[in-house]
Amino acid sequence: MVGVKRAVRHALEDAIERILRPELGGIGGRSLGMKRGKSVDVLRGVIEKRNPGLLSGGGKKNGGRPYVIVMIGINGVGKSTSLAKIAYYLQSNQCNPLLAACDTFRSGAVEQLSVHASCLSLPLYHQGYAKDPSAVAKAAINKAAEEGNDVVLVDTAGRMQNNVPLMKALAKLVTETNPDLVLFVCEALVGNDGMDQLTMFQKALTMGGHSRPIDGIVLTKFDTVSDKVGAALTLTHLTGVPIAFCGTGQKYNHLRPLSVPFVIQSLFS
Repeated sequence: MVGVKRAVRHALEDAIERILRPELGGIGGRSLGMKRGKSVDVLRGVIEKRNPGLLSGGGKKNGGRPYVIVMIGINGVGKSTSLAKIAYYLQSNQCNPLLAACDTFRSGAVEQLSVHASCLSLPLYHQGYAKDPSAVAKAAINKAAEEGNDVVLVDTAGRMQNNVPLMKALAKLVTETNPDLVLFVCEALVGNDGMDQLTMFQKALTMGGHSRPIDGIVLTKFDTVSDKVGAALTLTHLTGVPIAFCGTGQKYNHLRPLSVPFVIQSLFS
């Protein structure tokens, strides 16, 4: 009997790991018709873009376009704070980020990102409000290339998933900037509504014949889920989009990659 329980547990652990790590060849994403995602390693992506071949034995400096990350999601989920945390993480690993304030819609958004930039001693590019976010993002990327910043983190306006005009504007920004990474930010406790948010944002990015997928998920408030880690499992299983980071508090260093052993342990505790 003990042997059967152990075998069942090992089988479940293997299945859960394959769901949470789509690159292992799991079944994530098929139920919604989405393509299975790949592992998201932000730091590795920045280094490879800056020095092509460095991690595989080369080492020529690129000196061209910086690595571009676009943060998307609905209102109030913590996009700007998550962006600042990722900037801190990259800065702590010898990268040189530039923050781009492309939320030109919400009052105070530029000032909020400016506070983060000041606290982190990082450059901020903005053009104020009532500007085309796509144009601001492209100008920020050009500025970063001129100044030698190797990564640009683009903050976007929060929008509800059923707001068609704003979703079209977001699709325009992503299409015109051609980012290396699109990260969808949502709360760890959001439940089924998070699935609706993610699928609608994904649909918006593929409108008009475009095929730009969401590359990864940032789960905020992960420190509040305790043993209720179902959202992490469900989001990845149904969409095939991997979880890149989990926010675990309010400080800049309260960000970490998803721990598969932690999820498994929580589910079985």
